[in-house]
Amino acid sequence: GSPDDRQLLEGMEIVGMKRFMHHYNFPPYCSGEIKPLRGPGRREIGHGALAEKALLPLIPTYEEFPYTIRVVSEILSSNGSTSMASVSSSSLALMDAGVPIKSPAAGIAIGLVLDKENNSYKILTDIQGPEDHHGDMDFKVAGTIKGITALQLDVKIEGINQDIIKEALARAKKARFEILDKIEKVLAKPREELSPYAPRILTIQIDPDKIREVIGPGGKIINEIIEKTNATIDIQDSGLIFITSSKEESAQKAVEWIKNIVREVVVGETFQGRVKRILNFGAFVEILPGQEGLVHISKLAPYHVRRVEDVVNIGDIVSVKVISIDEQGRINLALIQKNTSK
Repeated sequence: GSPDDRQLLEGMEIVGMKRFMHHYNFPPYCSGEIKPLRGPGRREIGHGALAEKALLPLIPTYEEFPYTIRVVSEILSSNGSTSMASVSSSSLALMDAGVPIKSPAAGIAIGLVLDKENNSYKILTDIQGPEDHHGDMDFKVAGTIKGITALQLDVKIEGINQDIIKEALARAKKARFEILDKIEKVLAKPREELSPYAPRILTIQIDPDKIREVIGPGGKIINEIIEKTNATIDIQDSGLIFITSSKEESAQKAVEWIKNIVREVVVGETFQGRVKRILNFGAFVEILPGQEGLVHISKLAPYHVRRVEDVVNIGDIVSVKVISIDEQGRINLALIQKNTSK
């Protein structure tokens, strides 16, 4: 989505905008149950948050990739760690969509069966449902080829020692690398082209002092651009502008419009513009979107002109030349040619 699609966070401790979201859905039929479908429960929210935390370090920065990203993991069947499967599948989905993530991530659940009487234990890799139910530990480990991005440890015993942790992490690393190898065989890197269903975002940097010219009085200019190009425009205080549209040509049209608004007019340039206003002393011609210049009555023709309307009328398309720009930025023009078509 566009930058405007970011989620607004307003909590007691967290305030800001969230541009990457991972949602996890676990319908009752995944575990052979029949229940009414209602809002997400604590388990779904927790699993979604864990997978989101594992994927967040991979997401490119706002400056690199200003899209709002939402990934949904739809669980169809469960006999293991679906949250860790969500990490692996979401990495693949992001790359397939053309999101330039730094590297794929994968997750694995490590289990434990502890024999207190004999003071022995067994580490289990990629635990299934019965092993999770009867076992003593569910240690979820997610990460990339370079390291771990998220951990979650659930135990049913009083605690575990360092030896168990070391062995569990070693097992998780080996399993994670195997999964990453499988992912790489399917898709080694993010696709160079974005998904055709993704909007197109173009950026343009302007002088912050020119922002008011792009917005216009009461938002008149920016609303006109949005209406005529069907693009969404997000302006940052720094002068960085994001233009979003479902069609790249529409976004490009908005970019060119904004460039024309903020561009500096140079003496000697020629333009083709429309006569917008007529006063006794001359005609105002729009040479660029939002920029008008005055053609003084003495510059309308090489001969004496008694009335401005004798040469031009409102709506006429005329060719003009910039002859001067005063200290207040007012543009003075001279008429070169009047076109017959309007």
